[in-house]
Amino acid sequence: MYKSALILAAGKGTRMKSDLPKVLHKVCGKEMVNHVIDTLREAGIDDVNVIIGTGAQKVEEATESKNVSYTIQNEQLGTGHAVICAKEFLENKKGTVAIFTGDAPLITKESVIALIDFHENNNNKATLLTSILTDANGYGRVIRNSENDVEKIVEHKDCDENELKVKEINAGMYAFDIEMLLLALAKLSNNNSQGEYYLTDVIEILKKDNHRVGAMAVPFEETLGVNSRIQLGQVEEIMRNRINEAHMINGVTLIDSKNTYIGADVVIGNDTIIYPGCVIEGKTTIGRDVVIKGTSRLENVQVGDRTTIDNSVIVKSKVGEDTSVGPFAYIRPESTIGNEVKIGDFVEIKKAKIGDKTKVSHLTYIGDAEVGESCNFGCGTVVVNYDGKKKHLTKIGNNAFIGCNTNLVSPVTVEDDAYIAAGSTITKTVESGALAIARAKQINIKGWVNKKRIK
Repeated sequence: MYKSALILAAGKGTRMKSDLPKVLHKVCGKEMVNHVIDTLREAGIDDVNVIIGTGAQKVEEATESKNVSYTIQNEQLGTGHAVICAKEFLENKKGTVAIFTGDAPLITKESVIALIDFHENNNNKATLLTSILTDANGYGRVIRNSENDVEKIVEHKDCDENELKVKEINAGMYAFDIEMLLLALAKLSNNNSQGEYYLTDVIEILKKDNHRVGAMAVPFEETLGVNSRIQLGQVEEIMRNRINEAHMINGVTLIDSKNTYIGADVVIGNDTIIYPGCVIEGKTTIGRDVVIKGTSRLENVQVGDRTTIDNSVIVKSKVGEDTSVGPFAYIRPESTIGNEVKIGDFVEIKKAKIGDKTKVSHLTYIGDAEVGESCNFGCGTVVVNYDGKKKHLTKIGNNAFIGCNTNLVSPVTVEDDAYIAAGSTITKTVESGALAIARAKQINIKGWVNKKRIK
């Protein structure tokens, strides 16, 4: 049967006090609406329509890689009005449409699958997601009939004494038979004090027409919506705990999971150890038996097996196997670090390729360079890649030895097996097997200090 989904994402979120549309605020490094889209995809729903309004262009830009369609809701006149705006998406289709909110990112793949299966297997025309609370004060109650189907939804202020005892609440997420939903939307009215169209009224319309409406309960945390920065922090904490627990179940050691920050799309191999204070973001992939020590930050990085990263920052780059990075190294975007490489303390790599078994032990900058295998960089080496207008490329062959405090003024080439003496400034090609010395002749002026003192 055809399965589709609508995501309500048109609201501004006034209580967020932000210029950013509410659904674009991030939880564990990913926009809330993208969490919902990805969950729907994982649940097997391919046809997803996002209803946008406030900040529509920003929402489209943030979701453009997700292969979704869009509906514009120019005025925010209630949840029912949002679905009415999506009429064109729903027309001429038969099957099920699930409706979720873009500010509730904790819904799980398992719950989405269960909702749709429950809806279709029971031949419901509508199915509500609900939660059971110990204290339901302030929430609308879901009242069931003798057949355990939904009889009605009653707002807290309208509940009688018996209805107040009910602990089941409406989560604001649904599954509908598409044809029945369209018929009910045609009857929907905004004859209320707010002048808005409510999706809950669709349930009442379907019940009056003697259609079956069911309900399925899920854990309350899965239905949490975000309307403030406080709630954003609460949702962040829940999702972070989920992510970290999943990695630990899969064989990753987190020394202190409460102080380890791992993004939703990160993949980590087993027997990897991550120390407290690490932040691992984006589409980062980490191999097996890796050690990542405190306060390291990795963003969109690929790390090979058995590599150690110590108190370092790596962004949009690749690091090979059996490599050591840090402490206090900075690997900037578009860098590729090979296997069995040593990148030591206070080393910065920018848009450079470092070959296997090369050592860059400390206090060195390599930018816009291609470095071969088994090279050695002495302390204080600088690749001078910028002439004030353009960046230039430096090429260094295999087995090159770069002495301490060398300046390599780009564009320049150092061929295989070349040596450069400490303190040299290299501006021309160093041929294979040659020793390059490029420094001023030392001059000692006898008695200069005493003469200076007399003056």
